[in-house]
Amino acid sequence: MLFKKKKTIKVDDEQYELLKNAEARIRQKKRLYYHFVFFLIGSAFLVVANKVLHYGEPYDWFVWAVAAWAFIFVIHCFNVFVTHRFMGREWEKSQREKLVRKQKEKIARLERDVEQEFLNSGPDKTS
Repeated sequence: MLFKKKKTIKVDDEQYELLKNAEARIRQKKRLYYHFVFFLIGSAFLVVANKVLHYGEPYDWFVWAVAAWAFIFVIHCFNVFVTHRFMGREWEKSQREKLVRKQKEKIARLERDVEQEFLNSGPDKTS
């Protein structure tokens, strides 16, 4: 009992990648929700500062501030829900494979060039 071996769960690379992507996606959505809450609280504060506390009263400047913040929030939503679909895990994987393929082709071309240069220079024929 004292030296019982603990059971360990092994996770293969594909499952690990899926878990890692899921965690990143959860963090992304969580940040968006926090942004929404801060947007609501901040907007309310700006309205109160302008209308109740009469800060900068002759103008309704809070409208512009809330509109600008709302625009930034919409961009954030677009990045989380729309851009992520087009540039998600599959897109990253295809881009990674494309770059690796290009690097391999470049390495192969350089090796051929070096080999060709070595064959052309060869041993000295002056002796």
